Amino acid sequence: MMRFHLISLFPSSFPGPLGQSVLGRGQKDGIFSLCVHDLRNFGQGPNKMVDDSPYGGGPGMIIKPEPVSEAINSVAGEMDGNLSNVPIILLDPRGQRFNQELADKLATEDEIIMISGNYEGVDERVREDMATITISLGDFVITGGDLASMVIIDAIARRIPGVLGSEESGDMDSFANNLLQYPQYTRPENFSGAQVPSILLSGHHKNIQKWRREQSLLLTLNVRPDLLNKTALSEDDRKFLYSNGWQQNQ
Repeated sequence: MMRFHLISLFPSSFPGPLGQSVLGRGQKDGIFSLCVHDLRNFGQGPNKMVDDSPYGGGPGMIIKPEPVSEAINSVAGEMDGNLSNVPIILLDPRGQRFNQELADKLATEDEIIMISGNYEGVDERVREDMATITISLGDFVITGGDLASMVIIDAIARRIPGVLGSEESGDMDSFANNLLQYPQYTRPENFSGAQVPSILLSGHHKNIQKWRREQSLLLTLNVRPDLLNKTALSEDDRKFLYSNGWQQNQ
């Protein structure tokens, strides 16, 4: 069973949406688990202090390195003290951009430790000396790292074998193969004059597969052309893209 260890100042935030739907079932079935560690339990002094004002002045408070270190050591104790191969993730806007490739890689781990930042940030020594990887969701700021942790756990957990009802479903998602997913339709066939594409009603599976591939290529070309440079493209794919105005490496 894979275990996510979450070091957080707000442990009541979890499981939140991670306890619902397929992820909730994945935990009930023992495929993965969430182990939430309250950073306040490792605070210093009678008031369990976990933050302090920044050296050099400035607004807000900074999470101190000692409580984070103690929390990590506590998690290590649950693993017989061995953290040599365990990813320790710090959520930080300065980190590498999270993507599907990284989610798939992390989904092969047995244990992951995640440190959620809050307030004005975390002491730099946490990033330099404790975290093994720093991750950002993108070029925007949110109130705290717990929300980012949930998104990352969702992306990782659904790639763990057995979590999704159909493993093929995950393989066909957007970004799973560096292409955006093709359009999907269900009943009714006609909704307020908007008709389901006739190819999907034909029953001709080879033609449907071809249409879906071309739709994925076209959507990716129009919305995220940068992804095409990382996609394994057949000669037919390239011909289709060139006919729709693709310029390689654009």
